[in-house]
Amino acid sequence: MTRVYGVRKIRTTNTLTIIKYSDKYKIPLADSYVLDSSYVTFLHSLDSLRYQEQIKNHYQPLQALYYDQSGQLCSYQINCYAGGIPNLRWKRNHIMSVFPPAVQAPIDSILPLARHLQFLRPLANKTKISAGPFDTTIIVYWSLFMGRQSKRLIRTVQENSKLAFNKNIKIIYVNNDNFFARL
Repeated sequence: MTRVYGVRKIRTTNTLTIIKYSDKYKIPLADSYVLDSSYVTFLHSLDSLRYQEQIKNHYQPLQALYYDQSGQLCSYQINCYAGGIPNLRWKRNHIMSVFPPAVQAPIDSILPLARHLQFLRPLANKTKISAGPFDTTIIVYWSLFMGRQSKRLIRTVQENSKLAFNKNIKIIYVNNDNFFARL
């Protein structure tokens, strides 16, 4: 089944390769980050009985998390809720026809924006990211091992962001290949 989706073997990836694919996927280098391994410690620190579904959702390789101005999650898209074969259907039920998108995955409060940003490491620039004065902050998780599915999610989020008329938005792209390779 993974072949049908174009999923590859999970491997560690060097910075130059991530930069190469970032360019190919039209990801601005200044907005490129990697997921720090401490993220797994955070997820394991949560009550696994109480937050079982939320932990599973935040472990997914492809995610688009839309945070509002107060730093709370307001829209959430993840691969396991997208459905579709041979490609994930990010636009299913027209959820991406509005900004922010309609809710696809259950909204939770276990990872507010300020906490989430603590697990992101700059890819090329040396400046750590801040929540900033944005109306909406979007965090997009992508990986090389998810192949074309990553590219399709990135393109869908970029298209959806064009619907944010007169809003100050920030898209943060987070590669998680090395995170998954170390699990």
